[in-house]
Amino acid sequence: MAQPNVYQVSDWNGSSGERWVTHRQRLDAMLAPFGDAAMAAAAARPGERVLDVGCGAGTSSIALARQVGATGEVLGLDISGPLITLAQSQQPANLPIRYALADAGSATLTTHGFNLLFSRFGVMFFDDPVASFAHMRRWLRPGGRIAFVCWRAAADNDWVRLPMGAIRDIVPPLAPPDPEAPGPFSFGDPTRVTRILTEAGFAAIDLAPIDGVIPFGQGADREAALDDALAMAFEVGPLSRALADQPADVRDRAAQAVRSAFAARPGETAILIDGAAWIVTATNPG
Repeated sequence: MAQPNVYQVSDWNGSSGERWVTHRQRLDAMLAPFGDAAMAAAAARPGERVLDVGCGAGTSSIALARQVGATGEVLGLDISGPLITLAQSQQPANLPIRYALADAGSATLTTHGFNLLFSRFGVMFFDDPVASFAHMRRWLRPGGRIAFVCWRAAADNDWVRLPMGAIRDIVPPLAPPDPEAPGPFSFGDPTRVTRILTEAGFAAIDLAPIDGVIPFGQGADREAALDDALAMAFEVGPLSRALADQPADVRDRAAQAVRSAFAARPGETAILIDGAAWIVTATNPG
């Protein structure tokens, strides 16, 4: 039996959204190498109008607004109320940013004609991705472009592979997710991504792999960083779901095993783990 979809609007307005608010700085540090690569591929220019899908707490929107300048515009959309509230509260003055609490896959916008649709790990959660991307494509002007970053397979990403591998002999494995179901790794298959964007009407589709080193957890020294990496693993990713109904002794054994897995990785004030993503670009043929 496949896992149910846990990436719903109610979750992003509940526990998931609250965790992202709490760990915003550490999560931004984790995602920075991939977000920077996506920004480079997007190549936002002064005066352009940009739609930032799944903008979260606004880190990507701020970076885009600095690139488009005073003559441009950035509209950040997210389904998480806590994250949009944080983004609005921390918006720098004199940057051309607006935020809206909305599902980009179905939202009604009063403005169209965007030059660029951008996303940093925000497009893998649509229930119907073809319909959602077709809907978003209508907001782009002819010749407009899309650029986003999404995770490759879970087995290529240590923030999932290490903790889940560490507990495989301690708790029963989670049922594999439906490869078509929304989730962080639902765009891991490049053939599926290409099919989705093609059916949504995009052209000149390209996927480029990117491998990066992720600073996972942080602390004043290595022991503190290991403790923090363990705490992060219990809050961000599938580990918490795998251990949700387990007794205390099993959870303790799992914690020891996961900490040992992170201890095998380098790093002093952060544990350095491997991450793998796709940088995806395409154009709206008009």
